Amino acid sequence: MGLKSINKFIKVQRLIVRVRWLINTKVWGMDIAKTSVMSLSAKLDRTHPSGIHIGEWSYLAFDTAMLSHDMIQGLKTDTYIGSFTAIGAKSIIMPGVRIGNHCLVAAGSVVTKDVPDNCLVAGNPAKIIREGITTYEYGSLVKYENVI
Repeated sequence: MGLKSINKFIKVQRLIVRVRWLINTKVWGMDIAKTSVMSLSAKLDRTHPSGIHIGEWSYLAFDTAMLSHDMIQGLKTDTYIGSFTAIGAKSIIMPGVRIGNHCLVAAGSVVTKDVPDNCLVAGNPAKIIREGITTYEYGSLVKYENVI
């Protein structure tokens, strides 16, 4: 019964996500692909919004933070998430980082350095756990055995 009651709000949630995309791209000037999806609790840096870049078919899970500025260093920079990439829950993407295409960032990771294409990273600071992975829409693995 609980699942049914949650599912009846999926259309409302999708509408809110689409409105949020419009505000982030048209008002704030962020570069976010229309096919990308993010949780309503994901946080994108509005101090330097034009520095946020998210590729097609990518997914940001709940409580993800994506930064494009560092007040301590007086830095405003571009931060990129590639296409077909998934960012796990409560991960932090530090300013100036470039995450490649077809990547997975494990939940709770702190990404401090660039991540090449087709990699799985995890940890604080995030390190490459697996190379040569392939993903499709929203970072879903093509073959599960590549992760284990």
